[in-house]
Amino acid sequence: MNKYKRYERLAALVKIFNENPNTIINLEYFMNFFGIAKSTASEDVDILKEVIEKFGFGKILTIPGAGGGVKYIPLSNIQNYIPFVKEVKEKLKDPSRIIPGGFLYTADLIYSPSIVSKMGEILVYPFQKEEIDAVVTVETKGIPIALMCAKVLNVPLVIIRKDSRVTEGSFVSINYVSGSQKHIRSMSLARRALKKGSRVLLIDDFMKAGGTIKGMMELMEEFDAEVVGSGVMIATEKPENKLVDNYISIFVLKNMEEEKNIIDIEIGDWILKEGERE
Repeated sequence: MNKYKRYERLAALVKIFNENPNTIINLEYFMNFFGIAKSTASEDVDILKEVIEKFGFGKILTIPGAGGGVKYIPLSNIQNYIPFVKEVKEKLKDPSRIIPGGFLYTADLIYSPSIVSKMGEILVYPFQKEEIDAVVTVETKGIPIALMCAKVLNVPLVIIRKDSRVTEGSFVSINYVSGSQKHIRSMSLARRALKKGSRVLLIDDFMKAGGTIKGMMELMEEFDAEVVGSGVMIATEKPENKLVDNYISIFVLKNMEEEKNIIDIEIGDWILKEGERE
């Protein structure tokens, strides 16, 4: 069996933890993988834990008990994300993003892996201590953000369809009222897509009055699922009275004037407040 030096084992540990976030890994796995004693494996993990937490790259938790081990939570201090959200905010304020009809172009950001991965980490941040079984979103633009949230939590992504798919078997379908335009719309989810009683996190890219998130919540009731929370990339400031209360947003769109080429957008208050507490 090959003998590995400590710096080689630490580099390998980084790779293993990054590929298995929020997963309990028994020390015996490292003992067999590297051919080392339990005390050496424990020392390696402790060294990596100290470095990761020193730089704010996440946490390594020790889980006691027979089925215990160590678990890597890939979430840094929220302060580390503030320069990122400020940079994205400036991108969003570009007047060229205004689309005729009062829409804001965000596809380039949502489909950028480097950007959307950090957005997923930010939206998951307040819920990192919760036991979450799945991340749920509605097609289509919210999918990349929700996928990154699911990756951080290492749980399945469940996609609600705007119509049923024969290839997904039997489904549950509901009608809901869009919060802004008051239109009757429908959404469907395959019965086998989500286990009854699951604890879920709802994610979407944009929220105005909260009709879509509200509809998702109502659909979750059909599966006896518990909604732990919900998060969106951008929420509008108006209307102030949303159809949902339990949500967070990375950005708040305060105003957008197409004729004056003005986009007034700010970082969500909870991010700045969380950063101050840290």
